[in-house]
Amino acid sequence: MIERGIQQVPHAAARGQKRNPTVPHLAWTKQIPAGEWAIYDRAISALRATGRPFMLAGAFSLATYTGRWRNTKDIDFYVLPEDREPLIQALTRAGFADYYETLPYVRHWIFRAHQGDCIVDIIWAMANQRAQVDEQWFERAAQVSVHGENLLVVPAEELLWCKLYVLQKDRCDWPDIFNLIHAVNDHMDWNHLVDRLGDDLPLLIGLLNVHCWLCPGADLKLPQQLRAVLPGCAQANGHVENQCHIDWLDTRPWFQRAEATRPGSPSDTESQRNSAAQKED
Repeated sequence: MIERGIQQVPHAAARGQKRNPTVPHLAWTKQIPAGEWAIYDRAISALRATGRPFMLAGAFSLATYTGRWRNTKDIDFYVLPEDREPLIQALTRAGFADYYETLPYVRHWIFRAHQGDCIVDIIWAMANQRAQVDEQWFERAAQVSVHGENLLVVPAEELLWCKLYVLQKDRCDWPDIFNLIHAVNDHMDWNHLVDRLGDDLPLLIGLLNVHCWLCPGADLKLPQQLRAVLPGCAQANGHVENQCHIDWLDTRPWFQRAEATRPGSPSDTESQRNSAAQKED
């Protein structure tokens, strides 16, 4: 059992079992449209019946850590490569169709199923084939409760690792990473992430330099080998954003502090109630 701010579960317990929730019900889950969740819940039930482990990724995992819900009309599940076929078959038996017939996609890392407009992705590797899902992902996984379903969530470090490579002319996931770092910096295992990256460490250094430009006062819990190459992050005095820099990248609301909705922290509503109670006392 690993404690990293969000309670972890051993991989042996991940196969086909429902567990007690380890984080409180989060406010963002109320924003999931009921019709869409009914389809996702059907997929979850089908996958769970196989006894194979799976974990939330994509928008659901990002919302778990940051409290920021973005409705992408899909749900992503990471699985072990050797488990993908039984899980794909389970979705097919549950009435999900291969999205390839609607829109062809590259199949070497993902199976994309759908019911109506809702998509369910089974993912066992990074799109660029840099890495496949392995046992460590499950050993380090967080948990979240969504409408009564207790689900594993991709570790924050692996989520960052995957999104780090999404830096394309038509899509960039670095803004997601900035919000992720802002929300879970206190619990991030940077040494583990450095080990995962290997020779790709310069990519992380580039991202952290941009983060230091956005939040020059952020007290990132970085190992010495990273601090040594990030002089701009040396003078840390807390989460101090440079709003001007944030707006230079996008004036729409894309970056905010998320501590209030971080797993293990009180929701916005709970915080307001606690604040009011303190005033009454």
